[in-house]
Amino acid sequence: MAAKLNTTELSINMQQNKHISLTKPQSRSAGEEAMKVLHHSHRLSANQCGSVVTQTIQAPLPLVWSVVRQFEEPQAYKQFVKNCGLSSGDGGAGSVRELTVVSGLPAERSIERLERLDDESHVMVVSIIGGDHKLVNYRSTTTLHKEECGGETVVMESYVVDIPPDSCEEDTCLFADTIIGCNLKSLAKLTERMACNHVSSYFPHSFF
Repeated sequence: MAAKLNTTELSINMQQNKHISLTKPQSRSAGEEAMKVLHHSHRLSANQCGSVVTQTIQAPLPLVWSVVRQFEEPQAYKQFVKNCGLSSGDGGAGSVRELTVVSGLPAERSIERLERLDDESHVMVVSIIGGDHKLVNYRSTTTLHKEECGGETVVMESYVVDIPPDSCEEDTCLFADTIIGCNLKSLAKLTERMACNHVSSYFPHSFF
């Protein structure tokens, strides 16, 4: 299970992300651009914002996907999830999960629905449908693809969310980008370690 971050580390990461976003534009490969057009180009209403976060992982795509697709076990790599239980479904599309988050964050629980799980295209779409937080109409899309040059696995996670009345676009995106960025870095550490240890059956679903 991934190590948990405390709120001080989260604040530091947010400050670092703010600096990076203002000073270092990100370039994308042809594969990333293609995936962005296919899955990460979202229409935003006047009161919404969104972004996409990318993580390159030195591990086989099937291994990384076997971790990402576990809707009922997000705490395997999502550092701010304390525990999770399914309230509906079996982990497939249409399933609903209830999360308890670590203390110190501006929320205690989140209710989320799995909208899409495509094992062939490696696409996962999740919507937040309840909880005691300010992430209203939040919908995320996660995709995996293999880079032709180098063979790395690239994970892209984009989202759309309403901007809270007491916040602004920059702060809302900064918070979401930081959480996603921390989660994807944790995913990279976990799966790269699994790959080094030649673990191919960490989760019950096998894709090898």
